[in-house]
Amino acid sequence: MLKYFLYLFFIFTSIVFANDKIEIYAGSLISEDEIVKISGGVTVIYKEYILKAKEATYDKLKGDLELIDNIRVSFKKDYRILGNYAKLNIKKKEKLFKPFYMLEKSSNVWMSGDAGTAQDKDITISSGIVSGCNQTDPLWKMEFSSSDYNSQSKWINLYNTTLYIYDIPVLYTPYFGYSLDTQRRTGLLIPTIGISDKEGFYYQQPFYIALQESWDLELKPQVRTQRGYGIYSNFRFVDSKISNGNFKLGYFKEYDKYVFKEDLVNRSHYGFNFKYNNLDPLNLWIGSNFKGQSGVYIDINQMNDVDYINLAKNDAIDTNTATKILSRINLFYNIDENYFATYFKYYQDLTKESNSDTLQKLPTFHYHHYLDTFLDDYFSYNIDIKSTNIERIIDTTVVQTDIDLPITLRTSLFDELVNISYKANLYGQHSRFSGSEEDSNNIYQYNNGYFGRNYHTFSLSTELTKAFQEVIHVVSFSSRYILGGEETRTGYYSDNKDFCLNPDNINDKECEFYNITDIDEVLELDFRQYFYDFSAEEIIYHRIAQRVSYVDNRSQYGELENELNYRFSKYLSLYNNMFYNFDENSFSKIVNKLTLNNYGISFTLAHLYKDSFIEDDILRYTSYLTSTANYIYNEHYSYNFRYDYDLETEIKKSSEIGFLYEKRCWNFGLKYVEHNRPKLTQDGASSIYDKYIYITVVLKPIMSSDSDSSYGISVPDSW
Repeated sequence: MLKYFLYLFFIFTSIVFANDKIEIYAGSLISEDEIVKISGGVTVIYKEYILKAKEATYDKLKGDLELIDNIRVSFKKDYRILGNYAKLNIKKKEKLFKPFYMLEKSSNVWMSGDAGTAQDKDITISSGIVSGCNQTDPLWKMEFSSSDYNSQSKWINLYNTTLYIYDIPVLYTPYFGYSLDTQRRTGLLIPTIGISDKEGFYYQQPFYIALQESWDLELKPQVRTQRGYGIYSNFRFVDSKISNGNFKLGYFKEYDKYVFKEDLVNRSHYGFNFKYNNLDPLNLWIGSNFKGQSGVYIDINQMNDVDYINLAKNDAIDTNTATKILSRINLFYNIDENYFATYFKYYQDLTKESNSDTLQKLPTFHYHHYLDTFLDDYFSYNIDIKSTNIERIIDTTVVQTDIDLPITLRTSLFDELVNISYKANLYGQHSRFSGSEEDSNNIYQYNNGYFGRNYHTFSLSTELTKAFQEVIHVVSFSSRYILGGEETRTGYYSDNKDFCLNPDNINDKECEFYNITDIDEVLELDFRQYFYDFSAEEIIYHRIAQRVSYVDNRSQYGELENELNYRFSKYLSLYNNMFYNFDENSFSKIVNKLTLNNYGISFTLAHLYKDSFIEDDILRYTSYLTSTANYIYNEHYSYNFRYDYDLETEIKKSSEIGFLYEKRCWNFGLKYVEHNRPKLTQDGASSIYDKYIYITVVLKPIMSSDSDSSYGISVPDSW
């Protein structure tokens, strides 16, 4: 037996076995036959692992390297594994740690277990705990019977898992898997749960499919035990570096009992949405090399009623309240001097069972010639042409073409102190009518015709700036004088002129295509002033605008608009906008908005008042109050409040109050919400007044703060 002892401050030894090299650094080394004993602070480098221990032994025959006491392991600087005993089998390429501890640095998730075995990229752990909180007293932790982790994909699987919050078991699942990085992977996402006195227990389990980098698919089946069940999906794709889109599809089936109770029109709700955006389709699709800019934008929506939108979400705050849904397709080609485009717009009225009488714009063709000059740049002009096919399934349709040609002369006086201009406006519109064969009474009931006019615009403006000791004052004044010129009209425009220009008939069916207004002799005055501090921050913005019309040699004053934005300080500002009607001697519209943002408080209070001055109209007055408040108490606690109230109808539209507690490793929030949401009943459009309690739980880092982590509990109507 060969026996020797080396006293060295630093020893380097290389051991080669099966093309794998182990580098050992230690204070002392003793070799007895096939056993090498190492002590004095051991550092082992094996492939991408760096292991440190108090002492170690190496069996040359078996290929076992055993490390003992105070073991630390790092792998690509990603995580550390601590324990009292570790064994590396070079022949089998296995690593064993007892007990096992691992810290994944990028996500700050730690895991401990009775033992851990690592082979290549896979680590298997038996009976342990995982958490993202402090190791000594974690706020949340997951206990498991076994686990496996792939260090390359950073995906971890837990089996027979119990979630504890403050040592209180709150959830058990036979399997739980999640990723420690942001790489897209196929698998189950975090479920959404809730309970409602009207809809019962709510459960939604998303499933995510990501097989290629260019697309992914999310399936979201859901069940509401007292209402029904359904599934929604979202398919996203990228077909080039400058284009992408997504396709949403959904279906929900109501239980007959719920349909009867809520008097719903539809027993099922279904629809789809398709969005697509391409920043250069011409060159991309046909392989051309056009120098101009092209584009296509698609947003198509179709559904049988508004509940299709509302059932796609678990948060009643985001419920849809719109009565019309717009689908559109925009295509354009733009070069230095000219713009070509076509637009398709389709409106769906969600308050109707049928949209056969809804007017659609399919399509609009648009040509625009950009501002150009002639005669030494004294004159400028542009051309704008639009042709729109306005149609519907039943009744009359029309193709309307508009041509607008303004020619402008500009100059300045008194060393550019005053700017003046004259604009000659040439405008024309042509309408060609047709009708549906299903309604013979309305075929060609209007005569084709054209309208043409020219009118004149004289403009004068000036702007002055002066610096004072603490502020900079900017004053600007502008005026426009518009004078009507010659007009010519035939067919529809002459047949309906007197009737449709009467304000009382503006909503009459006969005037639905008549969009021509008279050009009166008008003077428009606009005064603005600004106050800035020397850091270029605006202190005061003030604007007064007045329109004066001259009809039948008599002056008629339009509404006087007064707009003010006053910033009292960096944190407090007031906005006011008022419209005063001289004929009624009253305000037609008043908007007030107060904003505060300081000391952790973000507060907004706004009020809207409107008067249409239409007698006997139940919707004549609008008085609406909105308010929001957020308060950040410290780095952990924040509070929020919202209240919307219709003062005219004395109906609360929505309200919300809640708080959020945030820590490094978890968030907890509680929020009470009241909200009106629409529904389509046998008697037409109606609404439901919902009351919810939302609970937000975010376990970091396995859940993100922007994930679907709010759980709603409906409050009974008796509350």
